Amino acid sequence: MTATAAPPQAPAPAAPPVHKPSVRKRLVPYWLLLPGILWLLVFFVLPMVYQASTSVQTGSLEEGFEVTWHFRTYWDAFTEYLPQFLRSLLYAGTATALCLLLGYPLAYLIAFKAGRWRNLLLVLVIAPFFTSFLIRTLAWKTILADGGPVVAGLNAIGFLDVTSWLGMTEGDRVLATPLAVVCGLTYNFLPFMILPLYSSLERIDTRLHEAAGDLYARPATVFRKVTFPLSMPGVVSGTLLTFIPASGDYVNAELLGSTDTRMIGNVIQSQYLRILDYPTAAALSFILMAIVLIMVTIYIRRAGTEDLV
Repeated sequence: MTATAAPPQAPAPAAPPVHKPSVRKRLVPYWLLLPGILWLLVFFVLPMVYQASTSVQTGSLEEGFEVTWHFRTYWDAFTEYLPQFLRSLLYAGTATALCLLLGYPLAYLIAFKAGRWRNLLLVLVIAPFFTSFLIRTLAWKTILADGGPVVAGLNAIGFLDVTSWLGMTEGDRVLATPLAVVCGLTYNFLPFMILPLYSSLERIDTRLHEAAGDLYARPATVFRKVTFPLSMPGVVSGTLLTFIPASGDYVNAELLGSTDTRMIGNVIQSQYLRILDYPTAAALSFILMAIVLIMVTIYIRRAGTEDLV
């Protein structure tokens, strides 16, 4: 008996040809990035390089400045203005903590409880941006004026006695004191705290709260175990957006403070525009940037989140 021949196998279908994108298409993403890269180079990198070269110069405005690699300017500037550095970090840290304490409940309310009033409340949060930073700060001179209703009310409840003991105010006066500067910083940078917090809280699935309630978790436990950990990206983003500009601010200390409340931003502004010591001003700017960068790096690592909103 002869074996039957196997039926012929159909040829395997040819693989579809792989069309490699043309060189022009591969370059499209880089062309789209080019305007942003040029913007960073012209308005960020080049000024930074120029300021770096200025910080190691010696001379005067009349005789001209020359790059002599005088790095001692950094040490002299840091030791001479150390109190202003510490004061800036203290004021900025206090304002950031107050913004978090005030902004978190409001962001929580807008995200979970506002309902149809959500958009209106968000508009009210960003409403201060409709006026200039200078006008908003000058308004606080009227709010905290001596003999005004705010100061009278704080004095009536004994609040000013406590702040005077802490060194934040002087007697019955609030203007030209550290408290006035912190109030100005808190007000001006509060929206930068609320918006990231709201964005982070709004992403939380409310079914997680319901699941925690089904497991007999109390509201405080739900907040501590569910809400707050999931909102950490907003907390980190909000604190960074508040602390970084507040540490270098000089407008609030200039308009609401006194010579005893000068921040490092006031010193840099004075060195540039009044004393005309450009190397010292540039060195102070780089020292402040280095301090803030180190603090931010440590803070982000300790916070344990890189998912920033």
